[in-house]
Amino acid sequence: YTRSDSLSVSFPHRYALHFLVQSGLTYSLMIFAGLEHMHKLCFIVALGYLSFCQITRVYVFDYGMYSADFTGPMMVITQKITSLAFEIHDGLARKEEQLTPSQRCLAVRKMPSLLEYLSYNCNFMGILAGPTCSYNDYMAFIEGTAYQPRHLEANGKENGKYKHTEPSPKNDVISKLCTCAISLAIFLSVSKIFPVERSIDDKFIASTPFILQVFYLYLSMLATRPKYYFIWTLSDAINNAAGFGFNGYNKDGTPRWDLISNLRILDIEFATSFKMFLDNWNIQTALWLKRVCYERCPINPTAATFLLSAMWHGVYPGYYLTFLTGIGMTMAARALRHNIKPYFLGSTTHKSVYDVITWAGTQVAICYTVVPFVLLAVGPSLKFYRSWYYCIHIACLLLVLALPVKPWHLRAKEEQQQQNSLQGGLTRDHNSHPITDNNCNQKQKAT
Repeated sequence: YTRSDSLSVSFPHRYALHFLVQSGLTYSLMIFAGLEHMHKLCFIVALGYLSFCQITRVYVFDYGMYSADFTGPMMVITQKITSLAFEIHDGLARKEEQLTPSQRCLAVRKMPSLLEYLSYNCNFMGILAGPTCSYNDYMAFIEGTAYQPRHLEANGKENGKYKHTEPSPKNDVISKLCTCAISLAIFLSVSKIFPVERSIDDKFIASTPFILQVFYLYLSMLATRPKYYFIWTLSDAINNAAGFGFNGYNKDGTPRWDLISNLRILDIEFATSFKMFLDNWNIQTALWLKRVCYERCPINPTAATFLLSAMWHGVYPGYYLTFLTGIGMTMAARALRHNIKPYFLGSTTHKSVYDVITWAGTQVAICYTVVPFVLLAVGPSLKFYRSWYYCIHIACLLLVLALPVKPWHLRAKEEQQQQNSLQGGLTRDHNSHPITDNNCNQKQKAT
């Protein structure tokens, strides 16, 4: 979940100045700080300034009120600033062999001008709700080169020459606007029928069987999600209407306009794992967290990524409860999937049973996890968890403690690979010459 949907249509001028101050401070660091540490300084300053604004807005001005939430656009700008800083560092301060394939593709090879930098951060298409995109993708769109590589690759030939018909986003924009209308109608009509706050009502807890409380929680969260579907799909449609978001062609030759799409609704609603849900929810933010934190953090990247996500979202205690719970959920889901799933792959029937069970479990786990995110405060959040006796927290802890990090089938596979590698090495040794004591052999000896 994110708060960038909670925006006012217009902002007082003093609020808009924060966008320029944040962008100006970090651009100065990019220009004048050394390339070796520039990305870290930009990360600290951008996130620190965002946190300062969030603290003052929440605790100084209007706790719990979302009117004139100028920090929503700043959340998107923070993603862009930090992404660009790391991409510049990758392109100008690191060697090619030190980069992963994705980092090599996204690396920025020259320092952006002030105009390019402000255009990337504050363009009209994504200033309110994003979504975030890479600097290279944005500049390819601005310079008109976004279509060329994909045309050469996917648009066929005619008389020995490639066709250069420019793909139209019209159908995708219309489809996304229809999705927006449906999502908004569902949210406005259903969300008031199933408020999340009823889950912590004393009378409701005392008089409702637990299984019905679980079902009600699912319905209330199901009614909450369409507002996010609305804002993210609308922002995607706005970018597409401006010509940004082309991502090649489908197999049937129709153009794809999902380069910066932020969600896949059907994959969310029918997710059969915690990871599948997160991979399809707020996609561009997940990519930002992966590229800036998860791939670069040397110690416990999962916990660090959830902590960064909580800090980026804001300062309401409920955000931290949600993401701390999410760490345990992720670890438990990973252990459960690796250890249990192989037993259900023997037949189609078993796989279908597994999918139904994991779908139900995933939906309940997601709803349980994000309740504090919706309730915001500590008291109501803990009241909800107490009413459930912290049962899913306890279950996650037991799963993490009981199930091995590497399940038996993965350990057996690795042992078999090591044996095959050792046998192959002995054969080469017998037929040719002694093999060197390389890293692989050292690992085998250690094992």
